[in-house]
Parts: sequence; C-alpha cells; structure tokens
Amino acid sequence: MSSSLVLRSALKRTFGRRIAAGPISQARYATNDAAQLQYVPGGPIIQGTVNDPTSFPPSSRTHGSHHWAFERLLSASLVPMTAAAFVTSGTAYPILDGVLGVSLVMHSHLGFDACIVDYLHTRKFPVTGQIVKWGLRTATVATLIGIYQFNTNDIGLTELIAKAWTA
Repeated sequence: MSSSLVLRSALKRTFGRRIAAGPISQARYATNDAAQLQYVPGGPIIQGTVNDPTSFPPSSRTHGSHHWAFERLLSASLVPMTAAAFVTSGTAYPILDGVLGVSLVMHSHLGFDACIVDYLHTRKFPVTGQIVKWGLRTATVATLIGIYQFNTNDIGLTELIAKAWTA
C-alpha cells in the first residue's frame, strides 16, 4: 500500500470526510460541494477559525532591533540628564529643560505603548485596543504641550527638580 493511500485512509478515518483523488499536495477535504479546503501537513486549514495562520506585518527596521536599541538608549540617557538637572539647579538651562521633558514623555509613551500592545492587542480587542491607543497618543501630545508651556512660561523642569529636592 502506498504512503499516499495510507495517509488518505487515515485522514478519512480521522476527519470522516471524502478526500479527492490526486497527489497528496493537491488532495482536498470536501465538507460539501461549495467549500473545498486544501490539505497541508498536520491537518486542514479551516478559514475563519483558530486554524487561520497569523498574518505578520511587513518587516520594518524601526520595529526590530533598532526599536529595541532606541528604547534602551533613551532609558540610559535619562540617568545623566536627570543628574545634570540636579547639578545645574538654580540656573536656567532651557535646552536641558526641553530635552529632559521630551525624553521623559517619550520614555513613558514607549512603556505604556508596550503594555497596550501586550495586553490590549487590536487583533483580540479591535475596538478597545484602538480607543486605548488613541487615548495614549492624545495624552502624550497633551503632556508635551504642557511641558512646553511649563518650560517657556514658568520655572522649567530643572528649577522644579531643584525646588522639589530642597523642599
């Protein structure tokens, strides 16, 4: 008995369906005349169920190792920037205020975005995931505007750190 006949008979016993004649790579399961499903090793692929293959996004340099390296570089750069804010307390450094403000907000945005991707993925939560993503983006933009206003119209972040440290 050939291996293709053994495989067809095993599949017929397992799935209880008719199997069309022909080579195994072209064999099909037939649940009815309208639906034809192609055989793949390991079982049939039934469209519209958990057997659907995961669709992967196109590869992108910004979402691979470069994305990870940027997150780590941003996190590591916050340490000397915060130390510089303590050292320069009492003097006005608007560039340090701006860079520190943007870096803190971006660091927070990337962390919250990672949580959203992990726990509220849009494939599982199509509506809630999008609402939370856009809520995070809105909060990030509002925070950046607030940091800008605070740095230009008030004392700035370095002076705030100095006052909070001595309070």
